[in-house]
Amino acid sequence: MSDASAVSGPDFTSGVPRSSLEPDIPLLGHVGEEPVILVKSSAGTFAIGATCTHYGGPLAEGLVVGDTVRCPWHHACFDLRTGEAVGAPALDDVPCFRVLESEGVVRVGDKQPVPRRRLATPGPSSVTVLGAGAAGAAAAEMLRREGYEGAVTLIGAEPPGPVDRPNLSKDYLAGTAPEDCVPLRPASFYRDIGVTLRVGPPATSLDVGRRRIALADGETIEYGALLLALGAEPVRLSIPGATLPHVHTLRSLSDARGIIARTLGARRAVVIGASFIGLEAAAALRRRGLEVDVIAPDTLPLARILGDEVGRFVKRVHEAHGVRFHLGTRPRAIRPHDVELESGETVPADLVVMGIGVRPRTELAQAAGLAVDQGVMVNDRLETSAPGVFAAGDIARYPEARLGQPVRIEHWVVAQRQGQAAARAIAGRGAPFRDVPFFWSLHHDVNLGYIGHAPKWDAVEVRGDLAGKNALVVYREAGRPLAVVTVDRDHDNLRAEAALERDGYAGLETFLREAGGQSAR
Repeated sequence: MSDASAVSGPDFTSGVPRSSLEPDIPLLGHVGEEPVILVKSSAGTFAIGATCTHYGGPLAEGLVVGDTVRCPWHHACFDLRTGEAVGAPALDDVPCFRVLESEGVVRVGDKQPVPRRRLATPGPSSVTVLGAGAAGAAAAEMLRREGYEGAVTLIGAEPPGPVDRPNLSKDYLAGTAPEDCVPLRPASFYRDIGVTLRVGPPATSLDVGRRRIALADGETIEYGALLLALGAEPVRLSIPGATLPHVHTLRSLSDARGIIARTLGARRAVVIGASFIGLEAAAALRRRGLEVDVIAPDTLPLARILGDEVGRFVKRVHEAHGVRFHLGTRPRAIRPHDVELESGETVPADLVVMGIGVRPRTELAQAAGLAVDQGVMVNDRLETSAPGVFAAGDIARYPEARLGQPVRIEHWVVAQRQGQAAARAIAGRGAPFRDVPFFWSLHHDVNLGYIGHAPKWDAVEVRGDLAGKNALVVYREAGRPLAVVTVDRDHDNLRAEAALERDGYAGLETFLREAGGQSAR
């Protein structure tokens, strides 16, 4: 990964020849000590900051789509005209600069403020957001960006409030990122934008007729519009020893802190489940120097989602870093210092992490009479069966635009973007939610990027070299390319996303033909 904050390239205040700008290809330069990209597109020439405000990704290596640029690392999207962060996971804008052209020379001038939007109508009397995870936090911020001026209350049950949840199983758990990078915002941020953040008693009941919420401490809250963003709950096995003090799930900052505290003085860790979060936890614990065993009933990790060949590749990556696998078996019992398998074998364990999946928190919606079927059912604007009540994130089952069927997707970026889309709908600026699903998963030195959604597939194409950690994998059903996974091909991942977004499966097929180099499996 490059250092996007380093100053390099031409000094844009001195100017560059317009002829040196290739259409829709960012040129990296600087204004003073600040890295800036200059982009010539059919809509004009624009200059914005070069560093993604999510994890510092290099926008100069990103993809220009229309009047936006997308970060190659995690697909954050910025408006080239204003620098505004218009698509998660980035929430902060990048600087925008005035561009001056004269006699074939392009110069970059002073910074320009992001225009403030105002609503044509006041919108609902108030907005309450239940759930302060990815979707809820993104929605609260987007309401203010869209110009909504009414009362906004963001209610979360997990202190300290909104956190960078993907980091919990990656750098923070590995000990390579400090805890102060985990909260998405300081508490003062919400006060500054006029959002009331309440972290404490959860909601216990919802009356959609009276537009009223009851909290566990007896307080009631009335709302004009409501967003349900309650997320999901980690699943625990119901086996002997599952509630022992050294057995953890990993969902909240408190969970991560508990695991980290347990690593002190520990030598052996067992991860139950070869899920994405289980394997990320295994990699993080290896980084901390623990011996790690993974127990799962699958014959290969992640094979049900990524196929056998990618599953074998992921297994080899973990084994190369010292992770041991016990596959095709289940734990029978957990004891203070080991885990007993169904075979009778015992695996030593000072620490146990369960990563066997989550279940959506739909109980409140179901009790309130909302339509619930494997998730809270919403329309293409993320509104539930009750007017004025929206749902986003892990609990929402929404009509996926390309697949033509309702899906519920447990991805961080999807949750954030749904929160943003729901906020726009509440503010009266809604449009059908059509964002292409995307997630990333880190396994030691290998980063997997997944775009699209393939609930099932009948053919897998591996292009490139998995063993060499440079590959693109296509998942098809009845010939249609539903999803793509890339290994160390960030730009291809962006291009596949843009093609799928623009022209659906036909667009993705066109991209794949142009990319070439397929090897069918």
